[in-house]
Amino acid sequence: MVPPNFLAIGLNYRAHVAEGGRTDPERPVVFNKQISCITGPNHAIHIPAEAPDLVDYEGELGVVIGKTCRRVPADRAHEVIAGYLVVNDVSVRDWQKASPTMTMGKSWDTHGPIGPWLVSADEIADPGDLDLTTTVDGEIRQQTNTSEMIFNISALIAHLSTAFTLLAGTVIATGTPEGVGFYRSPRTMLQAGQTVEVSIEGIGKLSNPVIDDPNPGVVIS
Repeated sequence: MVPPNFLAIGLNYRAHVAEGGRTDPERPVVFNKQISCITGPNHAIHIPAEAPDLVDYEGELGVVIGKTCRRVPADRAHEVIAGYLVVNDVSVRDWQKASPTMTMGKSWDTHGPIGPWLVSADEIADPGDLDLTTTVDGEIRQQTNTSEMIFNISALIAHLSTAFTLLAGTVIATGTPEGVGFYRSPRTMLQAGQTVEVSIEGIGKLSNPVIDDPNPGVVIS
């Protein structure tokens, strides 16, 4: 089942904010990923022919909304959560930074791996205390705990639902920690032939191989 919306949060871990030389946001930074970018576990992430040099990984905790809702206070946010999954918010950095909005750099086909399954909300005692690790070919690139979020899940749901209705099935990627390839020295961007894995305690491991786009030509169907 395809989610009705794929929302994402930027700059939600202080160490990630700091590695980019920024200051903590006063309110959540929200952007959209097109639902056409969604792919599943073990499916390939494509390096686009048009922008092959700055493709990056972003391991994140994903929240799935279980009830259509509006103006949900933070202390009731738990009532509308169906469960949790792992997200890799794959990002094409040059396209992301070329626009005042991030959608074009965040929505390339196959650049929204989610999974490996949905863990129901009642199976996670505290989503604000989960270890998260991202590896590329087994090398640890990101390692944190969701307690390091600037805005926790309840605050995010309250903020988003203030402005618009959250439809049941919506996926919210809650932000990535420090260690993205773009800010490493030297930069370590994704390359064809690699495998990127994002693991979250109590949820599972999302693994995806990286390949060059196998069909870079015109597609009309």
